Amino acid sequence: MGILMTTIIASGSAPAETTISSWMTFLLAAACGLIVANIYYAQPLIGPIGAELGLPPHAAGLIVTMAQIGYGVGLLFIVPLGDLMENRRLVLGILAVATLALLGAAISTQPAAFLAAMLFGLGSVAVQTLIPYAAHLAPEARRGRVVGNVSVGLLLGIMLSRPFSSFITALSSWHVVYFTSCIVMIVLIVVLRFALPRRVPTARLSYGALLASMVHIARTTPVLRRRALYQAFLFAAFSLFWTTTPLLLAGPDFGLTQRGIGLFALAGVAGAIAAPLAGRIADRGWSRPATVFAMLCVAVAFLITHIARSGSTLSLALLVAAAIVLDFGVQTNLVLGYRDLFALGAAHRSRLNGLYMATFFVAGAIGSAVGGWAYAQGGWPLVSWIGLALPVAALLCFATEFMLRESA
Repeated sequence: MGILMTTIIASGSAPAETTISSWMTFLLAAACGLIVANIYYAQPLIGPIGAELGLPPHAAGLIVTMAQIGYGVGLLFIVPLGDLMENRRLVLGILAVATLALLGAAISTQPAAFLAAMLFGLGSVAVQTLIPYAAHLAPEARRGRVVGNVSVGLLLGIMLSRPFSSFITALSSWHVVYFTSCIVMIVLIVVLRFALPRRVPTARLSYGALLASMVHIARTTPVLRRRALYQAFLFAAFSLFWTTTPLLLAGPDFGLTQRGIGLFALAGVAGAIAAPLAGRIADRGWSRPATVFAMLCVAVAFLITHIARSGSTLSLALLVAAAIVLDFGVQTNLVLGYRDLFALGAAHRSRLNGLYMATFFVAGAIGSAVGGWAYAQGGWPLVSWIGLALPVAALLCFATEFMLRESA
């Protein structure tokens, strides 16, 4: 298919003369988007899903939280296998698990069954095997750009999943959302089976040794700890915002239908332009100022929500602006983290990625749970203040980098 100069990648990184084709970049981006969307379909549907399954309002956030917890488990215990197992086989196996989980969600009629299906949605971590895979295929000088371009698909999947699930639910039922995605995953498995070149890692470790090595990597890689912490604060704010805004918009202040909430969710798509921009910026060595900018974007987004007055047209417009700025900041910081980590070497990329993603997805799960609780206890004002505190905390942590340099 003209994808690469070779069909089997035996080493950890692409040779200098090898490049990744536009077709393969598109395929990986599309696959990432379709896979990651499975985690986010439920985000704007926590109201109708919770009502049909009999979940009380204060527990509605568990619908999103369980999916993120499952994803975090997969990041820690499945994604590192990308440094050990042939990558194409690993991706296809993980997608098979995701397909079964989607089928389980589609046929669920009880809260326990649905939440269990969300937990076993850990199969969606296939996307976090594909992103390091793209980094392996890319030459060093273009790695940030390639990862950024593939991440566009990831981000579009996150953003478009919410309006997609809202529109489908408005037309039929939330069950149809999961049935549809189940079919899409089956088709994707077939396409990837024939399109992806094999990549065989050079590591020769047992699974136990592989997991044990992650502790050593976490202890001895300061850039991993820093990047994971920064993104944890920002992603917690991201999850808190997108878990609670559907509740706000469907409430008495705005009274939006499921279609209206879906249109609101489309605003986040604008944040996808951050990924290729961030990749290019990182390739030029400007990660530090871009990191500050990303954190400030998230803080400004929540400040904008403080200005809004509930129920007015201006308030809705401000919320849309806040969503765009928030998503732009979070996605920029995500790609900057990818670029810094993947520059550390090919042999550990999957483990670095697993640790990085697991850290901030746990934070995202906490953000979703806190968002549901905060909205039930103090409404949007409490949610907004918590959201503002998170990027401020990230900025304070980032400032310690300069303090440590000056004292060294």
